[in-house]
Amino acid sequence: MCDISRRKLLAAGTGFLSVAAEMELLGEPGAAAAAENGKQDQLGSDIYFHQGSLADNADAVCNNGWIIFEDYVLVVDANFPAGAKLIINQIRGMTDKPIRFAFDTHHHGDHAYGNQVFVDNGGVPIAHTGVIEEMRLHETGYYDSKPGSWEEAAKGRADVKASKLKPPSVLFSKDLIFDDGKHRVELMHLGVAHTHGDAFAWLPNEKILFTGDVCVNGPYNFVEDGDTGKWIATLDAAKQLGAKTVCTGHGPRSDATVLDDQQAFFKGLREQVGSVMAQKEPANAKAQIESIRASLKGNAQIARYVSDRGAGDGFPSQVEKVYQELTGKKFAALARQQQLARHSHARSHGFATA
Repeated sequence: MCDISRRKLLAAGTGFLSVAAEMELLGEPGAAAAAENGKQDQLGSDIYFHQGSLADNADAVCNNGWIIFEDYVLVVDANFPAGAKLIINQIRGMTDKPIRFAFDTHHHGDHAYGNQVFVDNGGVPIAHTGVIEEMRLHETGYYDSKPGSWEEAAKGRADVKASKLKPPSVLFSKDLIFDDGKHRVELMHLGVAHTHGDAFAWLPNEKILFTGDVCVNGPYNFVEDGDTGKWIATLDAAKQLGAKTVCTGHGPRSDATVLDDQQAFFKGLREQVGSVMAQKEPANAKAQIESIRASLKGNAQIARYVSDRGAGDGFPSQVEKVYQELTGKKFAALARQQQLARHSHARSHGFATA
C-alpha cells in the first residue's frame, strides 16, 4: 500500500474529502456523526469492511467493503452519493491506487446511487444483469419520462438531488472474477432473494463473503422485490461456499452463523404463515399477525430479525408477502401498512414509495 499525505489528499480536490470534512468546511451540522460513520475494520491484508447506518439522513447507509489489489481498488457497493464520498475518503487515507470498480450487489438506492461519484473518480460500476432489469422497472425517470425511485429518493436526500443516476455498465450473467495472484474476488449470482438481481462478492482465499441484502443482521429485511422461498434456496447456495466471515448488507458483520439465522427467519416465517394463516381468508388471516410476531420473537435465534410495533415496523408487510406467495391473496386492509413499509424502506434504503 502507498500512504497518501494530508496535503496530497487536499490537493486531490473535494471529490476525495469525506462528507464530514465537507460539512466542516461549509460550517454545516452533523460533521461529528459523519466522522463516526467513517470507521472501518480490516478483515485481512488489504481487505476492509465498513458498517453503515440506517439512521435517517445517514451518509453511508449500507455496509461497504473494498479490496486493494496490486494495481487498483475494487469497492463492494456504491452506497448513496454521500456514502460513496465517505468511502472514497477512507480508501484515499490508505492508498493512491485508482478505484477502478464499484460493485452494486443489487439495484436499491443505498447500494447503487453512489455510482456516479465513483465514475467521477475514475471507477466503473459493475453488477449482475438483473440489476439493469430491475432499474428499467423502477428507474422510470432515467429510462422513461415518469419519475421513479431516484426522483423519490431525491425528495429526502440532498446528495441524491445533487447527483444523477448512473446504471452499472459492466454486467455479468453468472460470475465475474478478479485475480491478481494475491487476491481473488469472485462476483456471483446464486439466485433470486432480496431482489431478482442480487449478487455476492466471495473471497475464497480468506473465506470472506459480502452478501449485500441477501443476508442482513437485524430487522432490516425488505421483501417486496424478492421471493422468500427462493431467498431460502439462495442462502443454501451461499452457505455451501464455506465462509468464515460474513459481511452483511446491513448490521454488524458476523461469521457463517448469520447465514443460518437469516435463513431460519424466513423458514420460520413461512412455516408460521403456512400453518396459521394459509387456510384463512385475508380478513381473518391478518388478525394472526401479532401471534406470529410473538412466536418468532420467542425464538432466540431469529428474534433480532423481527421488528417491533411502531414507526418503521416492516413485519406486517413481511407476513403479507409470504401469505401472498403461499395463497395468491393480499390483505386489503394492510394496503396502508404495505405503503408505510415501503416509505420506511425509502427513508433508509432510497427506494421509491410510489
